[in-house]
Amino acid sequence: MIRAARFIITAAALAGASTAVAGERPYYEDSTGRRPVNPAVGADLFYASDADESETVKAGVNLDWQYQGPDRYQGVRLETARFTPPGGDPTEEQRVYSRFAREGRTWSSTGMIGTNGDTVLGSFSVHNDARVRQEYFVERDRLETRQGLDQDLYFTFAGAAFDLPVDDFNTFTALAGVQEFGGDNLRTHLRARYVHVVKPEWGLSAQIRTRAFYNTDPGEADYFSPEWYVEVLPVVQVQRFNDGWRYQVAVGLGAQRDSGSDWRAARYFEASVTSPKINRDWYVKAAVVHSNTPVSSGYTYDYNQLSVSLTRGF
Repeated sequence: MIRAARFIITAAALAGASTAVAGERPYYEDSTGRRPVNPAVGADLFYASDADESETVKAGVNLDWQYQGPDRYQGVRLETARFTPPGGDPTEEQRVYSRFAREGRTWSSTGMIGTNGDTVLGSFSVHNDARVRQEYFVERDRLETRQGLDQDLYFTFAGAAFDLPVDDFNTFTALAGVQEFGGDNLRTHLRARYVHVVKPEWGLSAQIRTRAFYNTDPGEADYFSPEWYVEVLPVVQVQRFNDGWRYQVAVGLGAQRDSGSDWRAARYFEASVTSPKINRDWYVKAAVVHSNTPVSSGYTYDYNQLSVSLTRGF
């Protein structure tokens, strides 16, 4: 509970600072003029499964008394989470969150801070919109492996990300973070991405995504925790817009290695669709993801994820 208390204090302080920076306004202003703050209701579903037949399902309802779009809202979230580890019994719990998103002239923030009745859960991030974009974030949730559920373990992940544009066609992104898992292990994350716009009119870009992490206590539990891990993933991405709707597909094929294995193939696929953010009463977002980056203790791994969300403003 000491970690939970620290998380509450930190998140509350950051949220308060962000509110002061952002400065809420009683209306939403866009090209159509001033739009009043309205309530909204939303629902979403998250489903993930892997090669070990473990499953995670999260279904939630969002009730916002202030809603101006997906980047500006304030309300509550009620969620049911069900975790089914391989060879174990399902764990189901109810969660309640306070959720918010605020846009400021310099800094913007989003957060979801709540509890499952036992500890603090959620996420918070704050970012600016400068040419060199900065983002700072913290996230806390369950460790979804069998031992994590049996021993009631949670992870906390905090870090910072920076966008470093070179010109209109080339951008570098860097992320550094630390993650603890409720035990002695502390994981250091480093990620970098290079994006080159090949055909702006097609929305076509070529990317190189790299990531690496180091564990201070390898093999602590049944999550994937070698001493070190590295992945290099060339990716081709297409992003198109039609009447404000965004369609995006990314495909990657590269290599991965860790301290206990040789180089092996790394795969990635993502497809998503997002409705316009403004001038619509409905907001829709859906995505599917597939990768073979290990998460559990096994090396043969396939991970599939589906997420769908729908919001209706009034």
